[in-house]
Amino acid sequence: MAYSDSAPSVPLRWNFSQVLGQQLPSEPLQNDDIITTVAFEKRGDYLAVGDRGGRIVIFERDDRNTNVSSNRRDLEQRDFALRHPKFRYKTEFQSHEPEFDCLKSVEIEEKINKVRWWMTHDNLQFILSTNDKTIKLWKVKEYKVKHVKEMAPPLCSENMLLAERSFVPGLETTSAANGYRLEWIEKTPQNHLPPQDVDSEIGGIENPFRSKCQKVITSAEFHPLHCNLLAYSSSQGLIRLSDLRHAAICDHASRIFQHRESNGSKSFFTEITSSISDIKFLNDGQHLLSRNYMNMKLWDMRRESSPVAIFKIHEHLRPKLRELYNNDCIFDKFGCCFSGDGLHFASGSYSNLLRIFSPGSGREEGIKLEIRGNSDR
Repeated sequence: MAYSDSAPSVPLRWNFSQVLGQQLPSEPLQNDDIITTVAFEKRGDYLAVGDRGGRIVIFERDDRNTNVSSNRRDLEQRDFALRHPKFRYKTEFQSHEPEFDCLKSVEIEEKINKVRWWMTHDNLQFILSTNDKTIKLWKVKEYKVKHVKEMAPPLCSENMLLAERSFVPGLETTSAANGYRLEWIEKTPQNHLPPQDVDSEIGGIENPFRSKCQKVITSAEFHPLHCNLLAYSSSQGLIRLSDLRHAAICDHASRIFQHRESNGSKSFFTEITSSISDIKFLNDGQHLLSRNYMNMKLWDMRRESSPVAIFKIHEHLRPKLRELYNNDCIFDKFGCCFSGDGLHFASGSYSNLLRIFSPGSGREEGIKLEIRGNSDR
């Protein structure tokens, strides 16, 4: 695989925001209002935002011009600059509430760890949301309010009458009865996976040897073009690709992606840092992005032995692995993402740094952006 800068690309613009809405720099930041996760609907028409207060806010794209022709030839002949999409507030609802686990005597906060849109074949919209314990499936329904009568409506429906159109969420929940935190969600029109660090199969089948297992599933992703292909990573630094038509419970991997480093570089600490915290399929379905503690790697699905590109992020911390282990920082997890054109890759780091890499740009170190909490809230 080769990347080239010959094709012109739109300059990237990066913005940082901790909360929704406009706030003065002097205004104190409320902990419940901090954004924890965002997710775009597949077509890009809707945006779901989760926060620490357990709420989900839905926005609708508001800059679409219905008078513009959708014909490709007509669009190519038009001479206008690319506009960044604009979204307007649609509705919000409380997804999770704080709980208390009586068995373990621990508090479970309402913070939303992840949200995912789920569209079925008949274009019904659902939202999956999770905190540390419970997955909830919400049905998102749009309707028109034709007549509003002068009456005292029930309290639960007051907010629904404020807009001409609104969403009605339905609910289905799944709870984790083990001690693992729910961190990620993955879905297809047919099924979804429980988002937890645990060596289990689809649907949360219990593993009787869990207490003795030496590896756990850390992330999972369905193929963007073939829903029968599931890739999942483990704490051993492996990425397994399973075909659910042949192995429905993922007991056999069709392909295993592993970067075998030199034997001299292996140690107790490198076994910990090799644990993969996040994987993402690129839109073309031919490439896979992975992130462990030290690096971010780009894989070609046709080559299992080694990645096609390695983006070094924490190599400067390698001499300090023992210190990082003593204060548990070596177990920190970092995510990864990519731009829509698949030419730019980004991941977070310490000291509020965002690292951006572009293969073929000639900048091996990539771009470092410092996130300032009060600059653009």
